[in-house]
Amino acid sequence: MSSYENQDELYSRPVRAGKRTYFFDVKATRGRDLYMTITESKRRFDDGGNVSYSKHKIFLYREDFEKFEEGFLDAVDKIQELMESGEFRDPMAERAAQDGSSEDSQDGEEMQATSERASEDDIAFDDL
Repeated sequence: MSSYENQDELYSRPVRAGKRTYFFDVKATRGRDLYMTITESKRRFDDGGNVSYSKHKIFLYREDFEKFEEGFLDAVDKIQELMESGEFRDPMAERAAQDGSSEDSQDGEEMQATSERASEDDIAFDDL
């Protein structure tokens, strides 16, 4: 039996991100050493419409947290630098622009409706 088969799960936090869910789990070995597992779970459908989950897991030991964090933050900074060059797509900005354009049209409709109500009542609720 391996040391991680008998672990205690002390904390779990799922993070939903689009089609994926990431699980950050804090566990302890039988020897009471702490570690974290990070699991990526992605839902998939086969041709028959049946659901399955593809999972990938990494084990991150406490003594490696600092170096892992350093590498992760360095990579995030590099991505930001590369995004600012304009040479790469920015799906987050594209999504925000898409969401913003639908919100802008909704905001415009709401402002027009508020304006119409204000002229009817001489006082708009938003002005209070």
